[in-house]
Amino acid sequence: MSLRIIFMGTPEFSVPTLAALVQAGHKIAAVYTQPPRPGGRRGLDLQKSPVHQAAELLGIPVLTPVNFKDAADRQTFRDFDADVAVVVAYGLLLPEEILNGTRLGCYNGHASLLPRWRGAAPIQRAIMAGDHETGMMVMKMDKGLDTGDVALTKVVAIGSEMTSAELHDRLMLVGAGLMREAMDKLDGGDLPLTPQAEHGVIYAAKISKAETRIDFSKTAAEVHNHIRGLSPFPGAWFELEIAGKPERVKVLSSVIETAGGETGTALFDDLTIACGDGSVRLTRLQKAGGKVLAGDEFRRGTPIPAGTGLA
Repeated sequence: MSLRIIFMGTPEFSVPTLAALVQAGHKIAAVYTQPPRPGGRRGLDLQKSPVHQAAELLGIPVLTPVNFKDAADRQTFRDFDADVAVVVAYGLLLPEEILNGTRLGCYNGHASLLPRWRGAAPIQRAIMAGDHETGMMVMKMDKGLDTGDVALTKVVAIGSEMTSAELHDRLMLVGAGLMREAMDKLDGGDLPLTPQAEHGVIYAAKISKAETRIDFSKTAAEVHNHIRGLSPFPGAWFELEIAGKPERVKVLSSVIETAGGETGTALFDDLTIACGDGSVRLTRLQKAGGKVLAGDEFRRGTPIPAGTGLA
């Protein structure tokens, strides 16, 4: 037995789930993904999404509607006569006509322990908040934002030094296995569904540019979590005067230290910066247009001596 599936996803995070469903023997009737976007070195070339590229390698038909406002696009979806739709980081809100456009509905792979961190940036928000665990959930979608009944859950620990990139890669693989298990159970008619808790709802808003700047007046733990939660993208940053002009420097990792001093000031020559409580030592940095450097290598080319204030 196998299911006839419409797969809907866009970034690299979605690709292992698509591969897992194919390997499990399910029939992927079509793949929906975001349209090609400008990319390349100068932003002039149209780049197909990672899911688009993977689907083409697998010989699966790919559709890239901008949205589902057109009745013809909604009808095309229904015409695939699929048993179920699987959605992993697709990037579009689905209208009810699509949610109900397959025999068994739509199932979403979501990277949090719902109802905590509903929304767009659950991986980054979990780390920035200092959470010690998160996970993947398979949820049957409804018209709300990540409000549907939960089918399966896998808890994943968040290490104290783990970055969003590392957690992303861990959850990506966990999610693929969990969705495969969910679809196998759905095919066998024994996939449980449990309503989400009514308490503990927190929204994971999209990361804004305005919040990426490091605020050293916060505690060392908060600054450390901010840095690793935004690493490597979009990247937490501070401003430093280099060659007589202010320049942004991204920080990709840090270590919490106990020394204290004037907020935002280098305490020693080793990139230890005072916070509102304690300090952080910056261990991987990147100047605008440059490559990522370990702290020791960075300060050989761009010293930040004790007493330097960071903006």
